[in-house]
Amino acid sequence: MDPPNLKKYGVPIYSVAWIPQNLVKSRQNVTADDSSPVADKKSPPDTNAEEKDVTEGVTDGNYLVFAGGGGEGHSGIPNSLLIAHFDVASNSLSDQPVSRLGTNSELPYRMAIHPNGDGLICSMMSNSCRWFDWDQNMGSENHRLVLRRSEIVLTGLEDVELQLALAFNNVGNALAAGGEDGNLRVFKWPSMEIILNESNAHSTVKDLHFSSDDKLLVSVGGAGPSRVWDVSSSKLLTTLSNENRDTFSSCRFSQINDRTQVLYIADNGGSILTWNTQTWKRINSKRIIRDAISALNVSADGKFLACGTPSGDILIVSSKNMQIQTMIKKAHLGMVTALAFSPDSRALASVSMDSSARVTLIEEKKSGGLSLWIALFILLLAVAAYFLKVKEIEK
Repeated sequence: MDPPNLKKYGVPIYSVAWIPQNLVKSRQNVTADDSSPVADKKSPPDTNAEEKDVTEGVTDGNYLVFAGGGGEGHSGIPNSLLIAHFDVASNSLSDQPVSRLGTNSELPYRMAIHPNGDGLICSMMSNSCRWFDWDQNMGSENHRLVLRRSEIVLTGLEDVELQLALAFNNVGNALAAGGEDGNLRVFKWPSMEIILNESNAHSTVKDLHFSSDDKLLVSVGGAGPSRVWDVSSSKLLTTLSNENRDTFSSCRFSQINDRTQVLYIADNGGSILTWNTQTWKRINSKRIIRDAISALNVSADGKFLACGTPSGDILIVSSKNMQIQTMIKKAHLGMVTALAFSPDSRALASVSMDSSARVTLIEEKKSGGLSLWIALFILLLAVAAYFLKVKEIEK
């Protein structure tokens, strides 16, 4: 029997994100006025009721959104965006999604939720990207978290190759997209004015991430070096090679204890490489696991890194010493496709192609206790040895 923090939702899952708490609280604080006839007239009619086949009221706690499905074929597995509830106190995910939006024949693959919670963007296997926002048609007795497909056209991301990576910057005024064809694009948001358009950034763009100050963008591809871009000038700043000769797979900027920014890049050999973002010198390389790293993320407080593997393992690594703090073998039965830390860095969500979602609570282990006992033991041995030596001299 699976633990309560692991659930299967019936579709292969490729992306996961935590819904911002400000959005959850706004749904909880909706007043009775929202159910008035005037409010109902302002809200667009539900023209595709069969897409929203599950809805439940918003309760206290944390919510996650998942993207996945069975693709364009007749597999019988629906393509959909799912919302689930996670309760920290009981360490449990909801047995069923609290909300579901079907996407018909379009498989939602990669996803980025806007930092303000305004909505989310998905790359679809149909070679376009779609914007989804929140359905405002809510009754006062059932304040729901329900997604709906927006009519907004994402100019520049229509009829393009599959986008393998999507990311908003931290303030939410820029969107980066990396395609299977190696094209890297950065847009102003929400105008979709192009800032950077590099058609041959990589052979294929696997991952990308903005720095905490939004000045830099890092990208990794199917082969060759990682590239760091200056967003303001729209120019290539530097390239970073892997001396291990393994292909880079994932990348994340982060800040360490002294607020210094570093760059982590994972490779297919199971290593995580760390660069200083001032000198662009590699400051560390640590092999974490004897397997490829299929997913990587870093907690908002910078204390932890998380890795997922094709074998379904999850590892939580301390950024302080790059030692494994927690390892869950076979956390999923299939490849880990995505990882997401909660905004407060207290929980890690992981998803897999085996249709499962899991949330792992982070327990910060206190260091120094064992070493203190060892030091006291050595001190006592030294004192005992001293008194024995004194006694021998006196004899």
